[in-house]
Amino acid sequence: MTVNLDQLIDELNKTPLGQQAQRLFHGRGKCFPSLEQVTIDYFPSSIFITLFHQSTESFEAELIAVIKAVYPDHQGALLVQRRYLDKSPVEVVFGEQPSVSQVSEADIQYQVKLLDGQNNGLFLDMANGRRWMEQHAKGRNVLNLFSYSCSFSVAALRAGAEQVINIDMSHGALKLGKINHQLNKLDLTKVKFFRHDIFKSWGKLKRYGRYQTIIFDPPTNQWGSFTAAKDYAKLLRKIPDLASDGADLLVCLNSPELGRDFISDLMSEHAPQCQLVAQIENPEVFKEIDPEKGLKVFHYRYHEKP
Repeated sequence: MTVNLDQLIDELNKTPLGQQAQRLFHGRGKCFPSLEQVTIDYFPSSIFITLFHQSTESFEAELIAVIKAVYPDHQGALLVQRRYLDKSPVEVVFGEQPSVSQVSEADIQYQVKLLDGQNNGLFLDMANGRRWMEQHAKGRNVLNLFSYSCSFSVAALRAGAEQVINIDMSHGALKLGKINHQLNKLDLTKVKFFRHDIFKSWGKLKRYGRYQTIIFDPPTNQWGSFTAAKDYAKLLRKIPDLASDGADLLVCLNSPELGRDFISDLMSEHAPQCQLVAQIENPEVFKEIDPEKGLKVFHYRYHEKP
């Protein structure tokens, strides 16, 4: 067995399988030579391997053998997604995997679709962002921009938010978001789901404001709707129209090409009324050899001009 696979075993042995969804191994952070193409997640009760580059059959067999050896009592399915192929197909190597399943993270329920292409419905690297939301939601009016499956909204309402406005262009994502609220038995009269282009909806968003907490979690590059390098500044310039004095903002960027300075420079230029409070660290398993390459999440606070 190679040294790198020994490292994989060491990492997996740190994380016993439990009842919560979590990343088990993060090769994408390039901290484990020759395993940069591998991530391994656990969505109880399924282990989910993602391969970002083509590997040999023998390597895949060794990888699966390692997982079986470390988790001999695992009774669920094992899946392999090949992200390097068109439509990112998922193979069920053994076990049975339903098309739709329900998982928990921090005892909050989410629906995931592990057989559906690239995105399954829950981004595990944002777990600490959702914990942050729980601390900045009680009694507040919350705006969740680019809401995807509305995990921030679920966390906010569970923590006692007065109202949450979710906006995203994807009908499927918002439908999943509503299901997530129902799974957690949340009051749907306190939440709205808008399927709109954010850049054409400022008037509507202002009508439901002002907001004490705002989430900026856009895709890095979404063809036809958003490119971070070009469009992020447009979002930040709207903060004075949306935020109440003292509002807490979670400003997120998941781009290997754009580092922390990209956000700090944009905030200085386009949102000078906002002060950095802290950077939210990613879960420990998502360690990166170069932190500039991974998910970057910042807590800012807005203050109106005197």
